Amino acid sequence: MIHILLACASGMSTSMVVKNMEKAARDKGIEAKIWAVPEVEVENEKDHVDVILLGPQVSFLEDEVKTMVNNKIPVAVIDMMDYGKMNGEAVLNQALELIGGGK
Repeated sequence: MIHILLACASGMSTSMVVKNMEKAARDKGIEAKIWAVPEVEVENEKDHVDVILLGPQVSFLEDEVKTMVNNKIPVAVIDMMDYGKMNGEAVLNQALELIGGGK
């Protein structure tokens, strides 16, 4: 099972992306736990994830989160177009690429 954490300002808007990512994972036959939290919760969740994706609105936190996880967990910002279109498949693919194609 792949654990994908999304973080944004409040965790609200990202929840729609999560739903679309879950559908894309089901369609691909990938077992994945995907959830969204406000950026302030990342530190509490970081020990249970394979990859962390940040919403574009909190892209300024990328370096801080990378430091928080000691660069041991892939961290990236979701592409603004994919986020805006709520393109769950594209965001899932981004997560899979970051962890080397999945488990």
